[in-house]
Amino acid sequence: MNTGLSTLVLNAEQIRQKIRRIAFQIYENNFEEPALLLAGISGEGYVLAQALAGELQTIAPFSVDLIQLDLNKSQRAQPPVRPDRAMNDYTDTVVIVVDDVLYTGRTLAFSLQPFLSVPVRKLQVAVLIDRNHPRYPVAADYKGYELSTTLTEHVDVVLSDEKQMGVYLR
Repeated sequence: MNTGLSTLVLNAEQIRQKIRRIAFQIYENNFEEPALLLAGISGEGYVLAQALAGELQTIAPFSVDLIQLDLNKSQRAQPPVRPDRAMNDYTDTVVIVVDDVLYTGRTLAFSLQPFLSVPVRKLQVAVLIDRNHPRYPVAADYKGYELSTTLTEHVDVVLSDEKQMGVYLR
């Protein structure tokens, strides 16, 4: 991933530190809750949600459940986003939608849809990278790193490959 055309923004250790810090922020804001649901967006967002769940299980007394939201990020219009489990189990639960990068907010806006028909206690958003190009009214409650970029630049997050783990700007 790290070629002459890519710049390493965060290395593996820095990513682990960001994940741990986000986990502590989530715990601080939800310490009175009996349970949380982390809904990771397919791909690196789900890998990030898994890492956050692991950190939360070491620091927080509440239970952490994990689901995956499947959607195609390259499609301009999305069919209804479906979680990999029934949503009625999460009534009155804090839900945190997790993705690797917040760019325009489009993907996160689509991913919030399944939770609008369930009376959840709170609906929050966590991202590793916030690129600061909002086009949709979606903001992250938890951010690992804010990275101001141009519209032509691209951010690659690699979490699932330990050897290449990093955040790259190209």
